[in-house]
Amino acid sequence: MDPLTDLLDAPRARDAFLLRVTMAPPWAVEVRDRAPLTLVAVTAGTAWFVPEGGEPVQLEAGDLLLVRGPAPYLVADAPDRAPDAVIHPGQRCETPDGRSLDLPMWQGVRSWGNDGDGPDTLLIGTYETAGAVGGRLLAALPPYVVTRAAAWHSPLVRVLADEVHGTGIGQASLLDRLLDALVVAVVQHWADDEDGAPAWLRGTRDPVVAEALRLLQDRPADPWTVGALARATGVSRAALARRFTAETGEPPMGHLAAWRMSRAADLLDGEDWTVARIAREVGYDSPFTFSTAFKRHHGVAPTGWRRRERPA
Repeated sequence: MDPLTDLLDAPRARDAFLLRVTMAPPWAVEVRDRAPLTLVAVTAGTAWFVPEGGEPVQLEAGDLLLVRGPAPYLVADAPDRAPDAVIHPGQRCETPDGRSLDLPMWQGVRSWGNDGDGPDTLLIGTYETAGAVGGRLLAALPPYVVTRAAAWHSPLVRVLADEVHGTGIGQASLLDRLLDALVVAVVQHWADDEDGAPAWLRGTRDPVVAEALRLLQDRPADPWTVGALARATGVSRAALARRFTAETGEPPMGHLAAWRMSRAADLLDGEDWTVARIAREVGYDSPFTFSTAFKRHHGVAPTGWRRRERPA
């Protein structure tokens, strides 16, 4: 397993919010849904993306936009357009003064907009929750990633656009997997840019570091030391420590500690296991030692993590 694969392996889409949006100018939608990750594909026409406090970005047909939440942003036909719709958590849509727009702008199965034949057409895919494992990787992404049509050669957008209106058995699952595939492909494309991707996402370019990452992530419960990891990868302790830190930006044991805590948080969210079992699963013999480490890392004890308020 590599770090990029983990991006959507934990917060894997389940009934993700997916919509085809058709708009005729003038139009502007302010997004305040606090979603951790949203993908926007412009399939026809143009659109402007205006991040909070940032410079407007024009999007053309074929361009892709990946937005890391939870900061609000505007999508519109012009960068200075005032919003006529606001998207709130749970994908609730209202006018700026609070009137519901869910039904007035509904255009059919997974279709929404002010004009069913509007020239500006977007595909929107939103992950409304993300596990902590994915959260650590999502935090490595910039606030947004733009992939231009000229640099993008993939049939996934067209396949997703063809399937978005489907209503057959298993359609929701199919759409989830297509959205997963498209997002991973976009992040892969971005990670290939050495100037943009963080060093630890590019760690797999060194075969020794790649093997070390795989061992730590696949077997977090093992009693790893730098020496044991060096023996498993066939290099000296000093060489492993130097190469790992240079490639990922953190030492091997620092990466392992963060990975264990992220994995533990994901298990607390997704499994009905005892704290003691989760502690063993991530390499702690004592649940008390585990709880102390977890609280130091996440700011709350494992039991408090489970009781915290999460998005519906």
